[in-house]
Amino acid sequence: MRRLPPLGSIEAFVQVARLGSIKAAAEELALSAPALSRRVQSLERFLSKPLFARRHQAMVLNEDGERLLTQIAPVLDQLSDAVEAMTAGKELVRLRLGVLPLFAAQRLFPKLGDLRRAHPELHLDIDTAGHGVSRLGDGLDAVVALARDIDPALYSKLLDRNSVYVIGQRALVEGPRPLTHPRQLGSMTALLHREMPDTMAAWSEAAGLGVIKPQAIDLFDSGGLMLEAAAQGLGVAFMHASHYNHANDPRLVRLFPQIEVTSPYSHWFVCRPRALQTKPVRLFHDWMFANLAE
Repeated sequence: MRRLPPLGSIEAFVQVARLGSIKAAAEELALSAPALSRRVQSLERFLSKPLFARRHQAMVLNEDGERLLTQIAPVLDQLSDAVEAMTAGKELVRLRLGVLPLFAAQRLFPKLGDLRRAHPELHLDIDTAGHGVSRLGDGLDAVVALARDIDPALYSKLLDRNSVYVIGQRALVEGPRPLTHPRQLGSMTALLHREMPDTMAAWSEAAGLGVIKPQAIDLFDSGGLMLEAAAQGLGVAFMHASHYNHANDPRLVRLFPQIEVTSPYSHWFVCRPRALQTKPVRLFHDWMFANLAE
């Protein structure tokens, strides 16, 4: 048999290629950045050619690297699936699912009892870290992503379409000096989600305000914390109608409900095309679109 490079160097190469960063790949593989770099360099020495163009804080595949990734990544995924199948046992199947915390709390977890009753053999490993789509095949089988659109090389199916709401503390409309015009938002703090940075711009344009320049913009990576911050009067949140409706929080109110704005973002179910043929992904996909799609 022809001699092969170490599996660790192949795994390191694929992870760096997909994430574009030594640091990010090292975190995923629980290695130090120097150790991961040595593994990649070991593969390059084995092949006697570089695979990346190294730039400041980024690793970009060159032509040889692109060709190798195309050929080797599916094989590594198949190996990972085979090991998973052997370790999971005959009866139990496991799905590694990436999902944002607010979607999980508001829409997924209230229905998980139904999923378990329908498919008792299916178990979920939940990952709420960001950048889930880039980690497909590397720790995640499928992702519920919040995005404008999805890479056409991946399988994706739309879960919902949504509206942008401006959400604030109830005192903003029922207090002694209520908000009466959208331009007053310019004197307030805007709360934005890092996964949805253009919601405020979309809403202000639809409201005919041009570009709103709020007093400050506070960024969050948790929708639940955004809603709590709005309820505490720390700012107004530009979020989805579904976030507001599912929260059902009497402390919150939708501001300027006469303004209807279609969101540029939607929730998508995303996986690699071949993953849809595996039992856990297929079971969850079919159940999700029968029970959670809006």
